[in-house]
Amino acid sequence: MLEHLTGKTNMATKKRKKTEIFALGNEAVVEGALLAGCNFYAGYPITPSTEIAEVMSARLPLVKDGVFIQMEDEIASMGAIIGASLAGRKAMTATSGPGFSLMQENLGYACMTEVPLVVVNVMRGGPSTGLPTSPAQGDVQQARWGCHGDHPIIVLSASDVQECLEMTVVAFNFAEKYRTPVILLLDEITAHTREKISIPGPEDFEILARVTPSMPPEWYVSYEETMRGVPALPPLGSGYRFHVTGLTHDQNGFPTSKPDEVKALMHRQFRKIDQFFYDIQLFDEVNCEDAEVVVLAYGCVARSAELAVHMARERGVKAGLLKLKTLFPFPKTAVQALARQCKALIVPEMNMGQISREVKRVNNGLTHIITNNRVDGQIITPSEIFKNIMQA
Repeated sequence: MLEHLTGKTNMATKKRKKTEIFALGNEAVVEGALLAGCNFYAGYPITPSTEIAEVMSARLPLVKDGVFIQMEDEIASMGAIIGASLAGRKAMTATSGPGFSLMQENLGYACMTEVPLVVVNVMRGGPSTGLPTSPAQGDVQQARWGCHGDHPIIVLSASDVQECLEMTVVAFNFAEKYRTPVILLLDEITAHTREKISIPGPEDFEILARVTPSMPPEWYVSYEETMRGVPALPPLGSGYRFHVTGLTHDQNGFPTSKPDEVKALMHRQFRKIDQFFYDIQLFDEVNCEDAEVVVLAYGCVARSAELAVHMARERGVKAGLLKLKTLFPFPKTAVQALARQCKALIVPEMNMGQISREVKRVNNGLTHIITNNRVDGQIITPSEIFKNIMQA
């Protein structure tokens, strides 16, 4: 993963002694955020994400210009990090299901205004208050389509504590690079697992910053069309004046309902994500080279799936694992390539079938799809997945 961030191998990391600590997944998120340059956090504590706010409240004020604010609710939290990001801060918040629901209107505002920020959602059972202390993966489609209207967004996932750190860094880099909100989905098990992790040094990866304008302020066009589709974003108060509105707007940020301007805005916002699928769509393949049965999983279920694949291999079954780190944009090409190769794709997830919908959509009859869904607040075990592999 760190090689992905730098675009090169890191020989120096093999020579130096790495810093290792024991951490919860939620604590690793904080480590990753601080490494990525996060200097503003606004949030409201909610199980099972509370440790992120707790640790941030202690760590962030020690960072130069670091600001931690406990807000009155999740609506205000989103408003605060939008404002902070527009002022030039690297901003984030963290929540769980009910709080994530409250964030959707302001998340849509951030999508329309193209504000870079990171939202961590530690999923629990739902809907409503649901199962506050139990794991689930029921917010996947909400992360993609929770706010109304067509909008691009990047949704990431992590399956172990080390990945919690690394994917948080990736989330900040993607937010800054593509000027977009990025959602990192964890689950209660991943967030509350304690493991030894390695803290990377500054030479191990690249920290990205948003593009700021280089032209004189009077020449600045806040939502201009660019080759990458990502307009420059100056901090508010830096001498560049620009208009920010949730209304559909023209290149100068002012409201418009002209069809050609509306179309140009929407197409640019999607294009800035679509044309960089190769950069954004992250996944790991385990024993997929000759796999006849492939398990597709994410989050804590991916760990069960990896053990199940090894168990099947020991019994002579050619099984493999596709572990998704990017959920959206959905990695269609990787899934289709394996679907053409294998006789069955198994999709275990702790919901009624949210990623399996995407798998079925892109499969288009290429192979047999087997779903394994659990919604009782319990993890999907390796033995459950192993049974599906052996029966495929």
